[in-house]
Amino acid sequence: MDAQIDERAERDAIIAALLPNVPFDGWSAAALRAAARQQGIDEADVATLFPRGPIDAVVWFSHWADRLTMETLAAQPVEGLRLSERVALGVRTRLALLAPHREAVRRAATLLSLPIHAPLGLRLLYDTVDALWYAAGDAATDFSFYTKRGLLAAVYAATTFYWLDDRSEDGSATEAFLNRRLAEAMALPRLRARAQRAFDALPNPFRLWRMGRPRF
Repeated sequence: MDAQIDERAERDAIIAALLPNVPFDGWSAAALRAAARQQGIDEADVATLFPRGPIDAVVWFSHWADRLTMETLAAQPVEGLRLSERVALGVRTRLALLAPHREAVRRAATLLSLPIHAPLGLRLLYDTVDALWYAAGDAATDFSFYTKRGLLAAVYAATTFYWLDDRSEDGSATEAFLNRRLAEAMALPRLRARAQRAFDALPNPFRLWRMGRPRF
């Protein structure tokens, strides 16, 4: 267990040292080794800590951001907030934590958009939205569990790409964008349920056909 904790601390330290240089060196093996040297970690250990090199560093960066978001949200008073407001707080919190590393996020997104890494990118997105729903207090275990995560994945991805190019003061444009997308996403299940109730209230055409059918 102690070894696992030590490895997590070493990975965190390398990512912390790497992030400021990603805008210049990208998510590269050379940058990863340089970050390890900066933290006094033997370069030979990099292959153990990040077996697949830069792509594993991107994975750890995403999970690091998830952990930090969860820790930050755990200290927030959210008792009086609606579920949708808690979700919005989670998204805002994660983006605020990533704000100093905006270019690293952009380059990570570019790397994950490559066909070879696309499945991994989807998995990381799922991990993030799952953590956000968990932090918001969602306890669903039925089919809505997957519906909610699918809806939030679309909202989070769109908001992140909008945020990457947002130059508004205090991120107000991203805030407005997020609120619109969340309102639309939260409305979808209600609209679907309303449409289902309306459909169920319609006369059954087969029953009417049988009632009007001549008897022989």
